[in-house]
Amino acid sequence: MAGPVSVSIFSRLLGRPLPRSSSAGERLPNFQALPILSSDALSSVAYATEAALGILILGGSAALRLSVPITLAIIGLIAIVVLSYRQAIAAYPNGGGSYVVARDNLGRNVGLVAAAALLIDYTLTAAVSLMAGTQALSSLAPSLLPYEVPIALVLLVLVGWANLRGVKEAGRVFAVPTYVFVVMIALLTVGGLKDLTFHHGWTPDAPPLTAVLEPIGLFLILRAFSSGCSAMTGIEAIANGVKVFREPAAQNARKTLLVMGLLLSAMFFAVSGMGFMYGIAPNPDVTVLAQIGQRVFGSGSVLFWVLQIATLLILVLAANTAFAGFPRLAAMLAEDRCLPLQMSWQGDRLVYQNGIGVLLGITAAIILVCRGDTTVAVNLYALGVFSAFTLSQLGLVRRWWRLRGEGWQGRMAMNALGSFTTFVVLLVIVVSKFDEGAWTVVIAIPLLVWGLAGIRRRYREVYEAIAPDETMPPLQLIPRDPPLGHHAIVWMAALSRPSFEAVRYACSFADSVTAVVVLANPEQAGPISSAWDHYAGRETGALDLVLLESPYSSLLDPFCDFVMETEQSQPDCITTVVMPVAIPRDRLDAMLLNQRARNLFAALSNDHSRVFSIVRYFIPKPSPGASS
Repeated sequence: MAGPVSVSIFSRLLGRPLPRSSSAGERLPNFQALPILSSDALSSVAYATEAALGILILGGSAALRLSVPITLAIIGLIAIVVLSYRQAIAAYPNGGGSYVVARDNLGRNVGLVAAAALLIDYTLTAAVSLMAGTQALSSLAPSLLPYEVPIALVLLVLVGWANLRGVKEAGRVFAVPTYVFVVMIALLTVGGLKDLTFHHGWTPDAPPLTAVLEPIGLFLILRAFSSGCSAMTGIEAIANGVKVFREPAAQNARKTLLVMGLLLSAMFFAVSGMGFMYGIAPNPDVTVLAQIGQRVFGSGSVLFWVLQIATLLILVLAANTAFAGFPRLAAMLAEDRCLPLQMSWQGDRLVYQNGIGVLLGITAAIILVCRGDTTVAVNLYALGVFSAFTLSQLGLVRRWWRLRGEGWQGRMAMNALGSFTTFVVLLVIVVSKFDEGAWTVVIAIPLLVWGLAGIRRRYREVYEAIAPDETMPPLQLIPRDPPLGHHAIVWMAALSRPSFEAVRYACSFADSVTAVVVLANPEQAGPISSAWDHYAGRETGALDLVLLESPYSSLLDPFCDFVMETEQSQPDCITTVVMPVAIPRDRLDAMLLNQRARNLFAALSNDHSRVFSIVRYFIPKPSPGASS
C-alpha cells in the first residue's frame, strides 16, 4: 500500500473513492452514454468514405460513381447489425456482446474466438484513433510532424486518465466534442443541400481524370465495400456496455443503439452523397471530408475550421470506445476464468482499472511500434470486428432455432443474412489485405484463443486442487488451561484448503481464533456461512467466523480496520495475524493467483508492529495432458 502522500496524490488525480452503493449513480443517462460508447462508430464518418474511394480510384475516375451504391449497401449492413445487436441486448441485458452470444450458443471455445477478435480490435481501435487524430493535428501544423509519437502518447494518457476517474467524468469530457461533430456534419449537409439546390444544381461534377490501374470488376468493388465497412467499427460497444446505462439499462441501451445507427447511417450517406455530387477524389494532402467542407463552407471560413477541429477531437476521442469496451470484456473473461481474476476487480472509482491499465500499455506499444503511422494498423483492426459480427449473429441464429419463440423465423432469417454478409466481408478483408499485415491478426487470434483456453484450464486445475472436501479433518480449537492470552485473526480470501490450513494452524497456538472473510458481494454471506458450519461446526465463541462488508471496492481496508479495533479492545492480549499464501509453481500461476495477502501484510505493517504468521500452501504443478 502506498504511503499517505502517494495516496493523496493518487486520490487527487483520480478523485475520491466511491462507495459501492453509488454504482447506480455512476450509470449514465442516454445522452451521456451515447458519446462514450459511440464516438468510435460516429467518428468513422471522417474516413469511411475516403477508404472506399481510395480503392475505387484504382479503377479510374469512372469507378468513383460506385461510391453511392456501395454506401447504400454498407448502410443496409449497418441496419442488419444494429437490429441484430438490439435483439442481443434484449436477450442478454447484462451485456450482449459477441463473446457472450457466441459462448452461450456456439460453445465456450467459439466464444473465445469472438473474445480474442474483440480484444485485438479494441487495442487497434484505440491506437488507430489516437494516431489518426495526431496526424490530423500535424496536418494543420506541419511543425508538429517530428513529435507525432509523443503527442499520441500524451493524448493516450489523457484519455486513460479520464476513464480512470470514472464513467460519469468520461461522459462529461467526451459528450461535447462528439455532439459538436454531429452538429457540424448536419450543418455541412444542410449547407450542401442549399448549395446543390440554389447554386450548383443537381448534376454531379466530373471527378479529375486519373489513370486506370485495375479493371472495374467484382473483386475491386468488394475491396472498396470492405474498406468502406470501416464505418461499422465500434457498433458493438453499446451491446457490451449495457451496465453503463441507467435503469432500465437494457431498454435504454437498445434505444441508444438505434439512435447511433440512424445517426451513423445518415452522416455516412450525407458525406458519400456530397462527395459524389461534387466530384471529390482522394487526395493525399486533403481529406475527402475537408474537400467537401471547403466546397460548402469555404476554405477560410469559421465553420470550416470548426469542422476540422471537431473532426480532430472526435478522432482522438474515438479511442474512448475501446476504453469503455476492453475493460468490460476483460472483466467478463476474468469472471469466466479465462483471464487473471485481477481483471475483474473494480477500483476505487468503480471502474475496471486493471483493464484500463493493460489497454494503456498495449496501445502505447502499438503507437511506438507503428511510429505514429496508421498505415499498417488501419489495415488490421476491421478484421476483429467482422469476426465478432459473424460469430455473434451466427450465435443468434442458433438461439432462435433452439428457442423458437414468437417471430423466430424472421429473426433467424435476418441474423442469418447478417452472418453471411459479414462473413463475406471478412473473407474479402483477409484476402485483399493479407500481404498488408492482415496475416498478423490471422495468426494472433488463434494464439490468443490458445492462451485464454490455457488460463481457463489452469484455473480449473487449481480450484480442484484447493477445494475443501470431506477428507479434511474438522477444525477444532483445543481449550487451554490456563489461557495463554493469545488471539489469532485469520485472513480468509475464500473457503479453500489454504484458508482452512491457516485456521488449523491458528488453532494450534491460540486461545481464540477469528476467521475473517470480507464479502465482495453481500449475496456470498449465505453460502459461506453454510460451508463454514459444515467444516467448523455451528458453535461460536473461541472459534468464530466474522463476515465483513466493504462499502468501497477495497477488500483489505475492512480487514485492517477489524484488526486494529480488535487490538484496541483487547490491549492485554497478544494478537497474531495469520495469512495463508499460495505458493505458485510457475510464472503463469504467479500471474493468476490472488496474492492479496502480500498487500495485506504491507498495509498492516504501515500502522503498528504486529505479529504475523504466514502459512504457505504449495499449488500442484500443471498437468501437461489436461484438456481445456
